Amino acid sequence: MEQQKTTQIVEALLFAAETPLSIRQLRNLLSEFDPEQVGAAVAELRKQYNEQEPARGIELVQVAGGWRFRTRADLSPWVRRLYQQTPLRIGRAMLEVLAIVAYRQPVTRAEVDAIRGVDSAGSLRALLERELIRVVGRKELPGRPQLYGTTKTFLEVFGLR
Repeated sequence: MEQQKTTQIVEALLFAAETPLSIRQLRNLLSEFDPEQVGAAVAELRKQYNEQEPARGIELVQVAGGWRFRTRADLSPWVRRLYQQTPLRIGRAMLEVLAIVAYRQPVTRAEVDAIRGVDSAGSLRALLERELIRVVGRKELPGRPQLYGTTKTFLEVFGLR
């Protein structure tokens, strides 16, 4: 099929997706298309949305190992009016625990407690509920403690790849 049609379909998929889509996921979804055309479509969309003058209200960004559309940061005051929701609040203790998990992952609760010097069960539970961390496995120790790691939601919230 022609490149323009591929670009239109990729644009529609990225727009409709709730989570970032990787090039691999896009190629799997569009298996009947030439894989190079799918990659070229993402590059073309990135150029159209991010480099065109005057700038558009949305941009195509790479985040959490994939691509997604989002509103430009300088327009966020107006977009916030649409969603009168409270921002994700993370207390100091939770931020400490999240930083330890992010830097030391996979990490057990006992290891987090040892680094902090206090019990971290409550913070770990709250971070699990907010889907910023997840259980990634179990350590080969007596009792087989859970190992924690960060999630794609963590990457999205903090704007990381």
